[in-house]
Amino acid sequence: MLGKRKSEKSDTVAKSNSVSVGGKTIIGENITIEGSIRGKETLVIEGTVKGKIQLENHHLIIGPKGQVEAEIRADNVTISGRLIGDVQASGKVEITKEADFNGEIKAKRISVEDGAYLKAVIELEREPEKKAAPIGKPAGQVAFGPGKGEITLASEANKGK
Repeated sequence: MLGKRKSEKSDTVAKSNSVSVGGKTIIGENITIEGSIRGKETLVIEGTVKGKIQLENHHLIIGPKGQVEAEIRADNVTISGRLIGDVQASGKVEITKEADFNGEIKAKRISVEDGAYLKAVIELEREPEKKAAPIGKPAGQVAFGPGKGEITLASEANKGK
């Protein structure tokens, strides 16, 4: 009998105030979470979250009623509510016209809708550059200037010194 009560109690504790629908979890507007959140699916926040959010390779959506103060790592981030904190996205950060954002963004791409409030330091990551061909004549060659005859390139002039 004690074992049965214990398992019933565990089931009650295991239930969550968030809802998981079709590969995404929704934190409702009447929910407050303080601490770290890690996940492997899309997360929609309409409530209040303070802490750290890690959704590597997944999408974080802060809805219009969402209030977030956090350090965020995700694949893509859409901000329509209030966010104070740093965002590191391996993909795109989208800031909608309803957003109120204050913090730092590091991402490959960013879009900001007209009307959004944005106070941020933004760093856009570049794709690795291909090695470009050198510009100008290769070292050891001579160029000719207009009306001046032969011009020795700087790399040639310094060889004897």
